[in-house]
Amino acid sequence: MRTRRPEPHTLAGAYALDALTGADRTRFERHLARCEQCAREIASLREATARLGAAAAAEPPAGLTERALAAAARTRQLPPVTRDPARRWPGRHAAAAGAAGRAVRPLRRAWMPRLALAVAVAAVVLAGFLGLAARSAQHQLQQDQSRSHGIAAVLTARDAHMLTAPVRTGGTATVVMSGREHALVFAAAGLRALPSSRCYELWLMGPAGDEPAAMVPTPRQGMTGPVLASGLRAGDRLGLTVEPAGGSRRPTSPVILQLAL
Repeated sequence: MRTRRPEPHTLAGAYALDALTGADRTRFERHLARCEQCAREIASLREATARLGAAAAAEPPAGLTERALAAAARTRQLPPVTRDPARRWPGRHAAAAGAAGRAVRPLRRAWMPRLALAVAVAAVVLAGFLGLAARSAQHQLQQDQSRSHGIAAVLTARDAHMLTAPVRTGGTATVVMSGREHALVFAAAGLRALPSSRCYELWLMGPAGDEPAAMVPTPRQGMTGPVLASGLRAGDRLGLTVEPAGGSRRPTSPVILQLAL
């Protein structure tokens, strides 16, 4: 199945965020070698992401290095490679293999048609599965590239500015917003871990009411984001709440972060 390749210029944001792999990364790097516009965009984006990361950085827990080294010392290593027994007694194994081959030859003839049919059916099923997987992977790649490009547009916008505020239940949120792009990028450090039945959700709260903006992914190693929220309007405030897994259409719990944008 052939898929349409994305325009190289649109991959600058994904490349700067290290979200390109394989053939897409190789193709973009060839394009980057001769495109000054993409080179300038990537340099600007990396500077902005470094500022965003520094604002949301957190000190690692005490004793992390010692615990990691101790765990490595307790982990069993791979066993040594042993010689193949067939090489040590080639005659004995050859005789045994010959006897086994003579015994199964009649059975092999009887099962050959059924085996061929089973292989054919499995091949058809596998082809269908691979087709679905390829379409799903392409759709996911396009979504990731679109999100990365949106994040890059906000971080490199001329009117972009950064806001930082504490979250009431713990942690610190960092927001980079652009009125020109009508969007913002949210990141956080130290958010309290939630049970699997709950999640964090972002809201744009304005005169027209509260609108869901984005679902916040589960924190990893104390860091969350970056998350892109679009649809920003004049007078909006950013809110953060804890909602049932999957999100809500309206806030169902107290706002634990509110920022005037």
